[in-house]
Amino acid sequence: MLHALRSSFSTHRSLRDLRADLLAGLTVGIVALPLSMALAIAIGVPPQHGLYTAIIAGALIALTGGSAVNISGPTAAFVVVLLPIVHTQGLGGLLIAGMLAGLLLVGMGLGRLGTLIEMVPYPVTVGFTAGIAVVIATLQIKDLFGLDLGTLDGHFTDKLLAILDALPTLHWQEALIGGVTLAVLILWPRIDKRLPAHLVAVVVGSLLALGAGLLIDGFRVETIGTRFHYAIDGVVGNGIPPVLPSFAWPWQQPGPNGQPIGLSFELIRGLLGAALTIAVLGALESLLCAVVADGMSGRRHDPNDELIGQGIGNLVAPLFGGIPATAAIARTATNVRAGGTSPVAGVVHALFLLAAVLLLADWLAYVPMASMAALLLIVAWNMSDAPHFVRTLRIAPMPDRATLLACFTLTVLFDMVIAVGVGMALASILFIRRSIALTGVSVIDGKRPEHAHQTPPPPGVLVYDINGPLFFGSAQRALKSIVVVSPETRVVVLDMGDVTMLDMSGIVAMESIVKDLAERGIGLVIVNLAPRMILKLRRAGVRRRAGSLELARSLEDALVIAERLVAGHDKNAPVAD
Repeated sequence: MLHALRSSFSTHRSLRDLRADLLAGLTVGIVALPLSMALAIAIGVPPQHGLYTAIIAGALIALTGGSAVNISGPTAAFVVVLLPIVHTQGLGGLLIAGMLAGLLLVGMGLGRLGTLIEMVPYPVTVGFTAGIAVVIATLQIKDLFGLDLGTLDGHFTDKLLAILDALPTLHWQEALIGGVTLAVLILWPRIDKRLPAHLVAVVVGSLLALGAGLLIDGFRVETIGTRFHYAIDGVVGNGIPPVLPSFAWPWQQPGPNGQPIGLSFELIRGLLGAALTIAVLGALESLLCAVVADGMSGRRHDPNDELIGQGIGNLVAPLFGGIPATAAIARTATNVRAGGTSPVAGVVHALFLLAAVLLLADWLAYVPMASMAALLLIVAWNMSDAPHFVRTLRIAPMPDRATLLACFTLTVLFDMVIAVGVGMALASILFIRRSIALTGVSVIDGKRPEHAHQTPPPPGVLVYDINGPLFFGSAQRALKSIVVVSPETRVVVLDMGDVTMLDMSGIVAMESIVKDLAERGIGLVIVNLAPRMILKLRRAGVRRRAGSLELARSLEDALVIAERLVAGHDKNAPVAD
């Protein structure tokens, strides 16, 4: 990890590089300011906790992670996972789950699991990401239209029905502010790409709400200041407290009843499943982001160091009120496009947000909740990558389409844990099925077109060409035909040069073949088998036995050995039935 950090900073060879990182950090900070607040609100906690996350975790992960340009903080992918935790365990439970996830991430990195996590099948990732986007978008309808709704509990269908029932309570003022913000978010990138659309849209929505409130009687919209309140040393305020993030143990934070949640084994056991989900999702999101960043920047990340860095950030951030964090693809892409090349940009982004908390807290209280909802709608749309989702459904093989749709549907209707579990199971089954199809056994007789270049075997010799992995799914199916030989056969030759894997099932199948042929007096010659697989067979007791089991390095040598065995074969030996 320290080596990766030194390597990241070694890219700075001039003041020009440093200036580029400073400007990139400020650009990303502007983008992250409204997003961090919106994502905290989306999971049911005050907006300052999203900012604390980007400040603490953003700086620490930039300094300790395996990617020089990743920008970390709260992300939309976590919303569907964190929202139920807040509802059942409160802020305190959420922060404890975040710390547990941090421990798991550090363990994953130390266990060198980074490369393994990157191997999650593409349809699984696309399916649950699009499902999360649908859930996030649905949850924003309440604030976008100002519906009179309490807390949205239950499954997705329950929430959707509650929203539909509440549509008659739509407030036109909220819908106007939300609609204008949404329009700016969509249209501004076509007008000017220098200023981030997120900032422009939130400023326009806030100014419109403030101006309409002053000019139109009865025009009122809910804002961060009217929904969220704080109390510090007996002083009560609205919106975001203009103070530095303060240290507090997560178990001292409020639980679902508003009282400190405390710490107990039962609580940790109850949060462990959620922590594992946070850790796995955080690992997937951060490593996917690092891969995208590598493609944009031309650099290479260390996946295991990235996991350790993410773990450190998630361990420390909850001590200062930060919610779970991971690398954010949109913010990272902004960083790279703005010229960021080292962790300096990530640290500057965190310092900008810290300055915003201290200097702009009073102004942030005027941001309308409808504008925050519109911002999250765009985040959900970008996260879904709907055009690519549809294209995948159109061109992907049927098994991959089934996996994608299963992950998407289960994420929306149930939860992401079930979706990823089922998706990985389906992908594994499909992988095994495809691997089995790659394994085959054919007879080399010199007559078939694919074997025309091979020397025909001498009389009494039967040559099999075995291709592909011999594992639990394919060994029995591929090798069962070998024991069925004609009465004239005296020697069987197995060309195993194309066998790529041999597990215990394959070893047992080979043992069965050796035993069966030996009992019938048929010699066996194994050719071209890799040394590591020969060692596996030796450990299982399958060794060279003169006259019954021989090893050869080439098919030509094997045929010479086979001729010798046939010539010396005892005419009274038992033959195949």
